[in-house]
Amino acid sequence: MIKIKQFRYDSDNLGYVVHGEKTAMAIDGGAASRILEYVEQNGLKLEIVTNTHGHFDHTPGNNLLVSATGAKMADHNKIAGGSVGIDGEPVHVYRAPGHTDDSVIFYTGSAIITGDTLFNGTVGNCFSGDVEGFFRSLNMILEFPADTLVYAGHDYVRASVAFTRTIDPDNPHLDVFLKKYDPCHVVSTLEDEMLVNPYLRFDDEKMIEILKKKNLKVTDSFERFKSLMEVY
Repeated sequence: MIKIKQFRYDSDNLGYVVHGEKTAMAIDGGAASRILEYVEQNGLKLEIVTNTHGHFDHTPGNNLLVSATGAKMADHNKIAGGSVGIDGEPVHVYRAPGHTDDSVIFYTGSAIITGDTLFNGTVGNCFSGDVEGFFRSLNMILEFPADTLVYAGHDYVRASVAFTRTIDPDNPHLDVFLKKYDPCHVVSTLEDEMLVNPYLRFDDEKMIEILKKKNLKVTDSFERFKSLMEVY
């Protein structure tokens, strides 16, 4: 069974070790020293070091992890569209342009590691300028089962919930979402996200009404998503 260990570093960054009983992969390994301790304590061989995208706050641990373990530095651009084997089980890597052109996500079969594409409660900035690509990436993510766990690249949960209250103050799911929040293990499910994340609720009737009241374009799903990204 593939397991995921989360590491917080630099206040709100989140990095990961994805592993089985023997082999492991580090994703956005900024907490390099603690990752090395975890790998050693659990008798794991770190075989792959990679990233969700190339922004500097996700890559600082790469060199240390590679030099300390002899792991292969895998360019996320080159493994996108394929998979990485962990104890013989595949972790699939999908292109997810939007936040950046080079963004990818990792799918273990029960969880996704989304980098800065999808956060718990919000989405990343569209630094690429490719809003349509971002929309397609989020729709791809929404095709995974509702109980899929979402592991993001940053912990913005409290700020995201506070901001969503300014858009949808009567949403009863926000308090539930916040009660489940654990800063020591930041995770949600896609089902949770569809209840609270305004950027995924572009087809939700209540969100459509909110957009209409602001005289924003609501003709189709993409227009509604674009309106949300432009205004909020």
